[in-house]
Amino acid sequence: MTDAGEPQPVPHQRRRVGEATYYASYFEGRPTASGEPYDGQAMTAAHKTLPFGTRVKVTHLSTGDSAIVRINDRGPFVAGRIIDLSQRAAEKLGLIDDGTAEVQLQVLEP
Repeated sequence: MTDAGEPQPVPHQRRRVGEATYYASYFEGRPTASGEPYDGQAMTAAHKTLPFGTRVKVTHLSTGDSAIVRINDRGPFVAGRIIDLSQRAAEKLGLIDDGTAEVQLQVLEP
């Protein structure tokens, strides 16, 4: 049994594997596509199609580390990449040194 407030995974078809990267510090304070300013210390991310506010579990496939982020922007705009993470989310997943990583995205129920 799970806590009613804890996000639950949605069915398998809402999972996707691909490359993740993270925002440069240059974007700090600039508006995201949702209108909120980018905050590198927030657990947020950009995705091309998921609705703003969607919560996504991102798992680094090489390490098993994971983080839950909220979609608040559009992107990435580099071929082959499926998500751009905030600085804090990238740190939690261990992406900072390499800059990119193969990840699995899993959309969570509200």
